[in-house]
Amino acid sequence: MSSTQHFSRRGPLSHEVTDWLRERIVSGQWKRDERIPSEFELMEQLQVSRGTLREAIKALSHAGMLEVLRGDGTYVRAANEFDGAAQQVYREHKDTDVLQLRFALDTQAARLAALRADAGEMAKLRELLDKRRRAWHDGDIQAWIDADWKFHLVVAEVSGNRLLHEVYTSFNDIFHGTKMHQRLLDGFDGCLAAGHEELLGAIEARDEETAAASVLANLEYCMSWAQRG
Repeated sequence: MSSTQHFSRRGPLSHEVTDWLRERIVSGQWKRDERIPSEFELMEQLQVSRGTLREAIKALSHAGMLEVLRGDGTYVRAANEFDGAAQQVYREHKDTDVLQLRFALDTQAARLAALRADAGEMAKLRELLDKRRRAWHDGDIQAWIDADWKFHLVVAEVSGNRLLHEVYTSFNDIFHGTKMHQRLLDGFDGCLAAGHEELLGAIEARDEETAAASVLANLEYCMSWAQRG
């Protein structure tokens, strides 16, 4: 058990408790999809009432950072309020809406990555594409989803635009989780070179126009399949 927490009481206690809980999530001490300590443990550690603790948990639940599952516990669902709010919003939209947003994000990330990626980052992207290809050929859909998502996430990170990367990260399982169902349709090509091998080749060549064109080709292909669902 961690040592007892003492609050300054300079403002509403529930706000201080909320900040304390938020800091453990943002810092990564409590990770996504991990169950946080029980009410009893937190009440003992924080020396607060059940009502105060529940008010703080409710605030972070409304922000999308926590989810309370009755009879099971409270789980972390997002790393920050932006991530949580974004995921809540994205779930309310169609697959095609999400893909249309990617036309803007992915093309700009590709252009910037072509200008800024270093040798180590390009090697990391190559490794992810190798994993993605093997997973698809092996029929391991979840491994393919993971490698595909990480590839696009790294491209966004390599762009050097922190805000773009944060927005992209907020999609998490929305891009490559439950919404993007076209990957399960017969005939979908999970090893399409456009937006992947071709994109990496353009990044390696420092060709931002070809990088953007490759991304557009991939997204147009995905859009054609999403519209079939």
